[in-house]
Amino acid sequence: MYTIYKEYHFSASHQLPQLPEDHPCHRLHGHNYVVEVELQSAELNDVGFVRDYRELDDLKKYIDDKFDHRHLNDILGDDNVTAENLAKHFYDWSKNRWSEVVAVRVRETPKSCAEYRS
Repeated sequence: MYTIYKEYHFSASHQLPQLPEDHPCHRLHGHNYVVEVELQSAELNDVGFVRDYRELDDLKKYIDDKFDHRHLNDILGDDNVTAENLAKHFYDWSKNRWSEVVAVRVRETPKSCAEYRS
């Protein structure tokens, strides 16, 4: 099985009002997010790729246009904007475009990561 990864970055704010008021994530705060999409294929295409990385530029455009320097609760219309739910959102968006997508990971910090995998 061949596997490729592509990483994207954006900065955004969110808050998790369902948490207790003394929890730091209850308050408005932000992260420098890292989104990593993983694609796999048992076979390579005729030029030797799982998929040309340039074909994934639509995900960068989507992230830059819709998420970068925005308040995620407003963008997603949800108060449960966790890294886990973001991973699922980006997975669904990507899987609808590229059949080889098997996972998306979202990092809020260098030491924490959430993943949605098929």
